[in-house]
Amino acid sequence: MARMQRLWTNLFGGWFQLSRRFPAVLLDEMATTIAAGERHHLGEIRFAVESRLAPLAVLDGLDAAARARQVFAQLRVWDTELNSGVLFYVLMAEHRIEIIADRGIAAKVAAEEWDAICARMRECYARGEWREGSLAGIAAANVLLERHFPGDGKANPDELADRPVLL
Repeated sequence: MARMQRLWTNLFGGWFQLSRRFPAVLLDEMATTIAAGERHHLGEIRFAVESRLAPLAVLDGLDAAARARQVFAQLRVWDTELNSGVLFYVLMAEHRIEIIADRGIAAKVAAEEWDAICARMRECYARGEWREGSLAGIAAANVLLERHFPGDGKANPDELADRPVLL
């Protein structure tokens, strides 16, 4: 997407619907789904939704992938004992979804598997199915993590907050 088009999208692209698309009841449901999944694997999932990027950031060339890496650091997703953090980053204005996995997870789960989750979520979001897309993405991540990073009865302290964050 060209920089000026991205600027326009971030200024006027429906970003103001953040609380309608992600109401408190959905955030609670997402947190419950994350917590339930984390009981069966050693991963730690964080979910962040940002309505738009600042205009100057867009003009400086910041894109969703780079912003997701910033949020990964900001939310300290990297700060888990087993390097097992996974960040879902949704940029509403640009209709972008990024999943960033810490090195412990990235060593076991192929990027294509995360891309498939993003594609499914994007399809749901395009139909206005914000709840379904978010919960399906989390559920799919839980399945991947359980397969590649199983708990196997090991103690798994909850190292990251389960409730999604709205930026």
